[in-house]
Formats: sequence, structure tokens, C-alpha cells
Amino acid sequence: MATTVSDDGDRVGRWRRAQRGLTRLLGRDVRKLRRLIVPARLESSVPDWVEAVRAVVDDYADASVSLASDFYEAERVAARVTGRFTVPLIGPPPVEKTEASLRWATKDLWPRTEEEATPAQLEPLDVRLEQAGKKAEAVAQKLVADQGREAVREAVRRDRQATGWARTAALGACAFCKMLAVRGAVYERDTANFRAHDGCHCGVVPIFRGQSFELSDKAKEWERLYQEYAAPFSGDQLARFRRALAEHGHLPAAH
Repeated sequence: MATTVSDDGDRVGRWRRAQRGLTRLLGRDVRKLRRLIVPARLESSVPDWVEAVRAVVDDYADASVSLASDFYEAERVAARVTGRFTVPLIGPPPVEKTEASLRWATKDLWPRTEEEATPAQLEPLDVRLEQAGKKAEAVAQKLVADQGREAVREAVRRDRQATGWARTAALGACAFCKMLAVRGAVYERDTANFRAHDGCHCGVVPIFRGQSFELSDKAKEWERLYQEYAAPFSGDQLARFRRALAEHGHLPAAH
């Protein structure tokens, strides 16, 4: 008997909550490491900080992958597909990717001449340190969440019983994420990319043979707004969709 899967089922919600809880703990631990950056010794202390944050990211990425693997296995059981399958192990983010992200987060710390500096780089050092810390938390969150999402996508690619995946977005997601989520189960097994931004908590819902996919009620409303207010306007869909979501109470004030 065929089963139906949604972008906001109980298991999806539990996985999303678990990943968000992991993110909160990650942010706490990254914040604790700010003390390693010594303003008087930026050149020597920032590399030590990068190494420490990278180790934390690697640990949390492993936890994110473990949660994703448990989620995938539960979805597979619920789909009642045949044959055994082991979710492939996904390692931590590549070292160079993590280090590049953290260098970006701290790029405004370094002294520059007034002619070369951006407005952000002309702020007092304590302000720049605070902003660097916030950016570091954001990029760490994405690095960790990406590994969990990639674990599900890699499983879909290797599992002969999987046909593709859908994107799940939370109520507080941005217009970009909601626009991608309303597409439903259009992402095939070999789809190369999951487009995400810092702070993105979207997830990946696997679809198996014999399953049908149905948008949740909230996503159906987003889809209605997209089709009515944005779809007909090529090149301006995202801006119009964002405006429609805001006008109908589907975007937080920050968006």
C-alpha cells in the first residue's frame, strides 16, 4: 500500500527541532571560544581561534550527520520499502571550507587605512569583534547543518529505493527558502545542490518508490501566494513573493 509523505510530518518536525537544538548548543560553544582572540595579538591569536572553532564544528557536524541518519532510516521504515540499506557516513566539512568561512567572518578585524576600509572596518575594535563573533556563529551553523542535509541527500543518491527528495521549510523561514520548498518533490536522486544560507534550518525529506508527496497546509498557502502574486512576473518572482508573504503574515518582521 502506497504511503504519503509531507514536508511537515511528525518525523520531519522532530528532526528539525533536534537540529535546531544542536545549533543552539553549537552557538554557545562557538561564543565561548571568542576569548581566544586577543585584540593585541590578532595575527597569532586568530589562527588559534580558527583551529579551535574548526574542531567544534567537526564535532557538531558528526552529531548532525547522526541525527540525519536516524531520520533517514525512520523515513525508510515508514515508507515500507524492501531491501536493506545503510546510510553512508559523511565526514566533517572540508578543512579548507571551514577555514575559508571563518576567515570571512573575521575579515573586518584587521587594521586598514581609512582610504581602504569599508564602513564596517572603521568601527571600534570591540564592535568588530562582536560582529565577527556573530558571523562565526552563523557560518558554523551552516557548515554543521549542511552536513546533516548532505547525509540525507547522499543516502537518496545511493539508495535504489529512493526516487528523490523535497525541501522542508519552517514557518519562520525566509521567502527564498519557502519559494524552494513549495516546489515539492521535484528534486531527483542526482540533484547536485541544496541551496542554503547562513541561519538556514531547512531540511531534506527523502521520497521512496511507491510514495506520494503532498505539501503541508502551510506550504500549500505559500504556494498559493507564489502562484497568485509572483509566478507570472519573470525576473521579479522572489521580491514579489517576499512582499506577498509579508502582507499575509507569513514572514517574521526581520524579513
